[in-house]
Amino acid sequence: MTYKGILSGKLVTLRTIELSDCTEEYLSWLNDPMVNKYLETRLSTQTHQSIYDFVHEMIRSDSSYLFAMISNDSRIKHIGNIKLGPVHPFYLYADVSYFIGDKDYWGKGIATEAIKQVVDLAFNKFILHRVQAGVFEHNIGSIKALENSGFILEGRRQKQLRVYSPKDRNEHDESDIQWQDHLFYGMINDNESL
Repeated sequence: MTYKGILSGKLVTLRTIELSDCTEEYLSWLNDPMVNKYLETRLSTQTHQSIYDFVHEMIRSDSSYLFAMISNDSRIKHIGNIKLGPVHPFYLYADVSYFIGDKDYWGKGIATEAIKQVVDLAFNKFILHRVQAGVFEHNIGSIKALENSGFILEGRRQKQLRVYSPKDRNEHDESDIQWQDHLFYGMINDNESL
């Protein structure tokens, strides 16, 4: 299963990520405590090499698809990423994960539109049975984007995930820890004919 292409919407266009997207701005997003608060990338210092290696791995992958979100108001501005994958080839499901790095684009419905575009690709091009996503319970923006895209809350694991208050990752002590529930969302392809 391969895909190289563009998915166009009213607010955002998704295009396959490129190595040229590994910019200083992209790096700054991943090291910004407000942007990375709920991202796994916050667990280690991000460098140009680490993002280059990740993007290179995604470009070469035959089971994960990483798209750059391009703002339609500028037609060229990379504002975040969305990933579909890995795709399980037998059970026909995939995870959806995303972030908007440019905070000027938060709260504008862009994540919702991007999620809908990726779900459409998953269900109508790849004919997947299911898509799913995990989210921190206090990540209200992400929860709204998933629910507005048609995802259903399927379950939760109580106090599974921890978040530090937004300080330098090396300055935390145990009083900074906040334990949050891990929420699980999913959507089934009702149009499939398997």
